[in-house]
Amino acid sequence: MSRLLALFLLPLAVVTDLAVAADGASRPLNWNAIGMFMVFVLFTLGVTRWAALRTRSASDFYTAGGGMTGFQNGLAIAGDMISAASFLGISAMMFLNGYDGLLYALGVLAGWPIILFLIAERLRNLGKYTFADVVSYRLEQTPVRLTSAFGTLTVALMYLVAQMVGAGKLIELLFGIDYLYAVMLVGVLMVFYVTFGGMLATTWVQIIKAVMLLFGTTFMAFMVLKHFGFSTEAMFAGATAVHAKGNAIMAPGGLLSNPIDAISLGLGMMFGTAGLPHILMRFFTVSDAKEARKSVFYATGFIGYFYLLLIIVGFGAIVMVGTDPTFRDASGAIIGGGNMIAVHLAQAVGGNLFLGFISAVAFATILAVVAGLALSGASAVSHDLYACVMRKGQATEQQEMRVSRIATLCIGVLAIILGLLFESQNIAFLSGLVLAIAASVNFPVLFLSMYWKGLTTRGAVVGSLSGLVSAIVLLVLSPAVWVNVMHHDKALFPYSNPALFSMSLAFFSAWLFSVTDTSPRAALERGRYLAQFIRSMTGIGASGASKH
Repeated sequence: MSRLLALFLLPLAVVTDLAVAADGASRPLNWNAIGMFMVFVLFTLGVTRWAALRTRSASDFYTAGGGMTGFQNGLAIAGDMISAASFLGISAMMFLNGYDGLLYALGVLAGWPIILFLIAERLRNLGKYTFADVVSYRLEQTPVRLTSAFGTLTVALMYLVAQMVGAGKLIELLFGIDYLYAVMLVGVLMVFYVTFGGMLATTWVQIIKAVMLLFGTTFMAFMVLKHFGFSTEAMFAGATAVHAKGNAIMAPGGLLSNPIDAISLGLGMMFGTAGLPHILMRFFTVSDAKEARKSVFYATGFIGYFYLLLIIVGFGAIVMVGTDPTFRDASGAIIGGGNMIAVHLAQAVGGNLFLGFISAVAFATILAVVAGLALSGASAVSHDLYACVMRKGQATEQQEMRVSRIATLCIGVLAIILGLLFESQNIAFLSGLVLAIAASVNFPVLFLSMYWKGLTTRGAVVGSLSGLVSAIVLLVLSPAVWVNVMHHDKALFPYSNPALFSMSLAFFSAWLFSVTDTSPRAALERGRYLAQFIRSMTGIGASGASKH
């Protein structure tokens, strides 16, 4: 363990020296924050070591042996959703746009009843490691797993981008090191967690960080309310008085200037949550469907509480950070960029020590989420592509886990490259785009496979691919990429969020190509629906928890 720590600390020391030399030490290093940050990282590495000793089989690696309780899994899922994209991104959106930032918070929360009532129980009873297990239950394995794997990889990589940008900016601000090195550091740690600890390490890091983030945000909200004499009315009045947009921040419309974008964002937020591969994987870590239901119930409570606190954090920051010149550089811009509002507020309410705590927790948040995403992407490669498609189910657990670790390394490299490309984007906005892709690629096929007898292999493949291609094409042609990243004058697709169009196309394509499929294979697949329905309702035949 000491060797591993030495390996981890060496590049950090070199990078810090380089950065200070290059930067002329323009921004003093915050040693309190760095100290707490290092303690937290070392602690999570200790958890990874503990998990690595207990990860003996593929079931342990992918699903933590299926032995988590509903409460533990609920906290871990909440940890996945109250990520840095939420904490840093949504608080930044409220700081800049006021009311519009709430749309992102409420949209994600609205997706949870859908997961609770429609998906959680059936998913747990039908699957084993990945959501492709569920979709391919009565359909042809190879084409369905191929398309599901590509969909999962796309969503995982896109969501990784949002997290990498948040982590890079946080480390850049905290250590004063270059954004490039910061993103590389995150990538290295992420690969380390997944490769050695698997789902067990990822889950426990997620639980620890969820508790700490909830505690930290509660303290921040309490201190903000204390500043305003525990009056939300005084807080909102203060925010409208000092904000450049004045009373306009209390009304919707600034961020979403047209109803099509608003509907598209809402659909993406609601149904995209039910299509996120790293969230869906969590339902396989519990022992049965009852615990799966419980985990959604607990997750909803924690997430709802967190977003209520974010309203106070976002609007409080308008007054406490926006009016304080110490948080701005010479040009008047916020130091570290807009995504760092919540971090500056932590310093404003609790000084350097609390800043260190929040920075460490926000970073751990990112690490835990990226580890979960990398694991879901790696499982798509190793379990769906390698074990089930290439080796036709003949691969040993050791071979499958080896491929998973190689895939994790490749995903880590890709995430670093993409994190560098999207440096300037708001991370909550990036997350919104990811949810739009998840809602178009994964959710329609997953929903139809569980609830519609008529779905065939042809319908599932075409539906998934049309959702994936249309979502990515429309995203590239939208203002977010065509104008902001590629620097063209005018976007070819006028709307920022493609979910309304790509999701509708995915459902329509899956329906059309299923009803027109008259092959003997299609008739057989429709006939298997009853057996699938019985198992999804009763859980008879579903895999249980590993016995250690």
